[in-house]
Amino acid sequence: MKNQEKAFNKDRFYGVDDKIFERMISVRRDFHQHPELSFQEKRTSEVICANLDRLKISYRRVGKTGVIADLPGREGVPIIALRADIDALPIMEETGLPFSSIHKGVMHACGHDGHTAMLLGVAEMFSKNKDLPAPVRLIFQPAEEKGPGAKTMIKAGALKNVAMIFSGHVDRHFPTGTLVVTEGTVNASTDYFHIEIFGKSGHAAQPHEAVDAVVVGSLMVMAIQTIVSREIDPAHPAVISVGQFKAGEVANAIAGRAILEGTIRAQEAHVRNHFNKALRRIAKSVGTLHGAGVKVRILTGNPMLENSAEMAAIGREAAINVVGEKQVRKLHLANMGGEDFGYYLKEVPGCYIRYGACLSGKMNYPAHSSRFDFDEKAMAWGAAWLCEVAKVAGRVAAES
Repeated sequence: MKNQEKAFNKDRFYGVDDKIFERMISVRRDFHQHPELSFQEKRTSEVICANLDRLKISYRRVGKTGVIADLPGREGVPIIALRADIDALPIMEETGLPFSSIHKGVMHACGHDGHTAMLLGVAEMFSKNKDLPAPVRLIFQPAEEKGPGAKTMIKAGALKNVAMIFSGHVDRHFPTGTLVVTEGTVNASTDYFHIEIFGKSGHAAQPHEAVDAVVVGSLMVMAIQTIVSREIDPAHPAVISVGQFKAGEVANAIAGRAILEGTIRAQEAHVRNHFNKALRRIAKSVGTLHGAGVKVRILTGNPMLENSAEMAAIGREAAINVVGEKQVRKLHLANMGGEDFGYYLKEVPGCYIRYGACLSGKMNYPAHSSRFDFDEKAMAWGAAWLCEVAKVAGRVAAES
């Protein structure tokens, strides 16, 4: 370990001492070097279990590759749950890090390696604490990126006897050492669409004899953008993006079929509902205008993630205890990213925050980029907050 990575005062990092932090860095880099896609996190879960075995913490493996560990606390008090996501993305890494992915086309490009390391750090700190105000459950969740991971863990009993649940995400938009706690909607809903266009193929030299699915699809890409620009109140965040456009096989033939796929993001239920209706209307109208058949499928994704005022207050109190009031911030702009933690919040109260993780003096590439990385010191602050919020929430649960 380099000297600059070891030089952390344990008081500054709220109980995360050098040895624990070094292990967090080591395990994070191991996860980063061996990333695994959603529901394929076999090695990842094995490393998690090996660390829990070292700490003599009981656990159970659920939901294909998920792990749930329980730590004892005051009797008669419901459980406080802490969750980390463990999966990677199908991205070719280009960071140049010495611990870059060894798996071609798979990368931890969203910080889940850090989240998992944080929760293992929490496990180590709590394994030494025999006087927790409430039992604590650690949830190592697979398949956040693919979507159904949270639902799988809930079905497996992850929330049984749970009073509250907490989690967070590294965020390069905020300085390391800041914690971002916001009341209200903090992540958007994530629906997906699949549009199939049925035209009529033909020779490129005789376009009048064909119905060009490429032209219809191109017009459709532009037309559906008017949903945001002309049908949604500008004061209400909304996004529609076409991520894939598949059509044609050769340069001198007109494509008779095309497929558009993309995502719809909203932070309010009425905007989400309007999107779904408007997309169907516009897509079919563009097809009719040019004599093409159109089939639209909309796949329901993650719900909006919303922190209640009461739960945000608990998250903020814990954050102030860890980093001080001046280092606790709020989201001032809408975040349109998706997060399946919203499924947990439909079942039990909880709070989701962000851990400032800006790499000082370096280019900060966005999440899901092939060059994404984050300041590893954020893991110390994240682990510290998770420990503290479990204690604060545990005291609230004990008094209820």
